[in-house]
Amino acid sequence: MKKLAVFKLASCDGCQLTLLDCEDELLSVAANVEIAYFLEASSARGEGPYDLSLVEGSITTPEDLERIRRIRRLSRHLVTIGACATAGGVQALRNLADVGEFASIVYARPGYIQTLDRSTPVSAHVSVDFELRGCPIDRRQLLEVIAALLAGRRPVVPTHSVCIECKARGNPCVLIAHGTPCLGPVTQAGCGALCPAFNRGCFGCFGPMQSPNAAALNARLRAAGMDDEELARVYRTFNVTSFGGSCDA
Repeated sequence: MKKLAVFKLASCDGCQLTLLDCEDELLSVAANVEIAYFLEASSARGEGPYDLSLVEGSITTPEDLERIRRIRRLSRHLVTIGACATAGGVQALRNLADVGEFASIVYARPGYIQTLDRSTPVSAHVSVDFELRGCPIDRRQLLEVIAALLAGRRPVVPTHSVCIECKARGNPCVLIAHGTPCLGPVTQAGCGALCPAFNRGCFGCFGPMQSPNAAALNARLRAAGMDDEELARVYRTFNVTSFGGSCDA
């Protein structure tokens, strides 16, 4: 029986909980693989090597860096799950400032804090077989990735924009109808257009879609009255590193 492991680095645990939330489907997974290591669900610590390792969280400390290198050595397939693991996460906002200054403000004794200057995705340090994006990830996509890699095929995950999901749900476009800032046109699908369905703009939880046209969206947002500072703030949330210079387009 093939071995599955789930690891956590610097993160909130939300993507691991998505696996637990699969409920009935999780029973089918457990019947076909040995869940050897998953501390969110069990204190058991099964030894590697592992056929598939799911890794949540970004690399933010020297310990994270040491652990991910060890996990890579033990894993036949390594899949990063969530915005933290694939793009550095919300904590990557510190890359835009002085992390030492942040530590001195937040902690009474910052000298005890061991951290790297930057929060980076796992792929910046080791090879990754597949990146599953989202904050948190989508349960259907997660099950597809697990089934595909254990069966020896490439996972099928959509690369089109959230706008397609809005059309499928029959949502009115919040950007056009209400002038609400929305990253849906440049964000990869996967959430089911959850925020636009409740008349809120997309926050870009799943990172950039394949070949995003950020310049066209930015022109629309600027025409709606957004200045450069506001535009930068819209992009700099869950996937600040992967959206990169989109706000400058």
